[in-house]
Amino acid sequence: MKKVIALVLSFIGIIVLFNGYNKNVQAEETKESMSSKIIRFHVLANSDSEEDQALKLKVRDQVLEYIAPKLKESKSKEQSRNILISEEENVRNICLKAIRDNGYDYGVNIQLNKQNFPVKTYGNIVLPQGEYEAYRILIGNGEGQNWWCVMFPPLCFVDISKGEPAYDENEKNMKEVLDDEEYNLVDGTKKEKDVTFGFKIVEIIKSFFS
Repeated sequence: MKKVIALVLSFIGIIVLFNGYNKNVQAEETKESMSSKIIRFHVLANSDSEEDQALKLKVRDQVLEYIAPKLKESKSKEQSRNILISEEENVRNICLKAIRDNGYDYGVNIQLNKQNFPVKTYGNIVLPQGEYEAYRILIGNGEGQNWWCVMFPPLCFVDISKGEPAYDENEKNMKEVLDDEEYNLVDGTKKEKDVTFGFKIVEIIKSFFS
């Protein structure tokens, strides 16, 4: 009987390893496809001081108020990118004005390039670690914690007075750009509900000894 159990467990182990490998390969391909469809938005404060962090949010608010109407109707990543490029000087002036109005003389560096990012959560959206195109505004030294969201699809256009993600709109906008597999990868609510295959295997193994 013990030999039979050992053989069954070995067979299950092979299935788990094979299944896990295939899932990892598929997930990596899905992640690359998903990340290629997104433009992230980051605003980096001069430092982590309370004053610099508060200034960062004021700059963010002014930028989003200006750029939101221009990007909200964008139908593609390329269209959004072109808008951001064409509006760079206007955005820079808005940032500088917000900084000056609050009594600071920091410079502003605006970048649109690819960056590696760790796992980040925005409301019900979880973006995995990886390389993404990002629109980045660095205030002063740009050494403080950043505020971030997704510029395309347009997830940034929230109720600025609350500063909270619009969950229903997030889902709608992401699904318009991502396919089902890509959306499932970033759906934070789905991740909370999923029962992993590993737990099922544990239950099967336990059943042999019960």
